[in-house]
Amino acid sequence: MSRKRPVAIAVTALCLLAAGCADSSTGTAGGKSPGAGSGSGYPVTVENCGEKQTFTKAPERVVVMNGMSVAEVSSLLALGLGDRIIANQQSYGRSEVAGRAEAIKALPTGGVKPNEAFDVPREAMLALRPDLVLSVTSYGFDAKNGFATRADLSSVSANSYISPQGCEDDPSKMTVADSYALLRDLGKIFGVSDRAEKLIAESEKRIGTISAEVGGEDKPKVMVMFSNMAMGGNEFSAVVANGIINDILTKAGGSNAFADASRTTFTDLSKEKVAATPVDALVVISYNDPHPEAYAKKLLKEFPQWPAAKNNTYTVLSDSMYLGPSNDLAVDKLARTLHPDAL
Repeated sequence: MSRKRPVAIAVTALCLLAAGCADSSTGTAGGKSPGAGSGSGYPVTVENCGEKQTFTKAPERVVVMNGMSVAEVSSLLALGLGDRIIANQQSYGRSEVAGRAEAIKALPTGGVKPNEAFDVPREAMLALRPDLVLSVTSYGFDAKNGFATRADLSSVSANSYISPQGCEDDPSKMTVADSYALLRDLGKIFGVSDRAEKLIAESEKRIGTISAEVGGEDKPKVMVMFSNMAMGGNEFSAVVANGIINDILTKAGGSNAFADASRTTFTDLSKEKVAATPVDALVVISYNDPHPEAYAKKLLKEFPQWPAAKNNTYTVLSDSMYLGPSNDLAVDKLARTLHPDAL
């Protein structure tokens, strides 16, 4: 499965949560927002990618752009703000959180027909009459891509927001801290900072406990790649080299086997390079692929010389590996895969 969208957006992947006002590993599928923005804290101003966005009340007509992510929609649902969404373009098809994928699928799409860049075109965006538009990176507000610019939106009294590390459309330096920054910003914008801080505190506690338990263990070399997706000219152009995934691997007691292969988020590898690298564990990321487990098993069979193949060490993840409110779930599952005797 190939994508026309440039690599940087695909990883922002990054990353994402189900619904309800609950912690990042549970949550419900309701996404309601009782009391959101009902306090006296408005107006609030958020500094975002060099622009000041001022909110006189909590947004009520939110459009979530695709960006090959579920970070923004999942964060909204985690904060209990699903009823503010009038059009959502994000979906991973599956999630580490029960009910999350179904909750996202049930959200309105606004009847939008995506353009060639797989997102909301300018005219359709303005017709939706949003009061807030969320984009993973600055790509979603670039007129060259056929999108409404931030100035276009401002002219119709709509605010806009670009997620952390998305200002330059390059998430290669993204970390778990950026997931927390996204929750904090949305908490401030919608007047639910208490909910955001609760989610952050629970995630930090869980990750800290796991990291402490595996801190003294060896760090297996892990290959992370998308299932059945090509980012470039061959199958191994979907291998992750940098970004939030590396931070998650470190916290889970592992390391990226191909971190030095590229300075960008993804690396384009030859089959020979992949075969010659001692991969201790394989992580396959599902992006709307219904059979990622089968893909992982195919790779292990293709490279029997890997320690991962000899020990059958692999796992499949989806939204928790990227920007969003459930990175603690990825750290937990990875740590149990890499260090089953330590937890």
